[in-house]
Amino acid sequence: MGNPVSKSRIIDILWGSSAGGGTVATLESYVSGIRRAIQPGNTKNGPLRTANGGYLLDPELVDLDLSKFRQLVRNASHASPEEAYALLADALELSADPLLGSELAADWADEARTRHLAERVAAQIHAAETAALLNRPTESVRLARAAVASDPLNERAWTVLVTAYELAGLPAEGLAAYARCRRIFDRDLGCAPGPALQAAHLRLLRQRAEADVELSEVMAALLYLGETLSGRRQPPGFAAEAGLTREHAGRIVDSFLQRARAAV
Repeated sequence: MGNPVSKSRIIDILWGSSAGGGTVATLESYVSGIRRAIQPGNTKNGPLRTANGGYLLDPELVDLDLSKFRQLVRNASHASPEEAYALLADALELSADPLLGSELAADWADEARTRHLAERVAAQIHAAETAALLNRPTESVRLARAAVASDPLNERAWTVLVTAYELAGLPAEGLAAYARCRRIFDRDLGCAPGPALQAAHLRLLRQRAEADVELSEVMAALLYLGETLSGRRQPPGFAAEAGLTREHAGRIVDSFLQRARAAV
């Protein structure tokens, strides 16, 4: 908007390879009809203008939801967390309805919807991260879940979701979310979640274990054995502080697994 688009470009977007000899006249007829609808009595000087052999929309004379959405998101990137969250909430509310919902079968509309969906998911993630900064974990969970539902392969969205569950004190829900993410990534991408999401997962495991003495002991033993088997030096933390030996850690894990197998 604000920059001229040539007639040939518009024709290519709308008709592609099916454009015929009369397509220019058809396009001009469509534009004439749009002008009569949005600027009656002022078809030459309204917001839709002819320029350089094409057409442009004057941003000073037309108000588009998509432009407002993008401006709100841009403003949020330079605002304080409180202001940013309000701006992003407005942007998401403005973009709640499907983009170009009446254009059901056009390739150009599908492409535009795909681009806008990516923008909306990015705004949802930004809003979820901002809600977490403001200590609003419930809102952060809601926004992150919406982002994951729209783009299940977006690792940043999953990371925000797992972190939001951590902040909300819901480790079981966070662990379940991580497990879903891992299955989806393995199935569709053939890879595991990255370091940031793995770190969030480890924090949840520790949070869950801290609420249960037995789980805490098993967790410490697993971490100790994992570090030992990998050949890395044991890092500081509760696994190292437990004073475990390989044999002791092995007995703890073996005992837990035996009881787990007996229970199923």
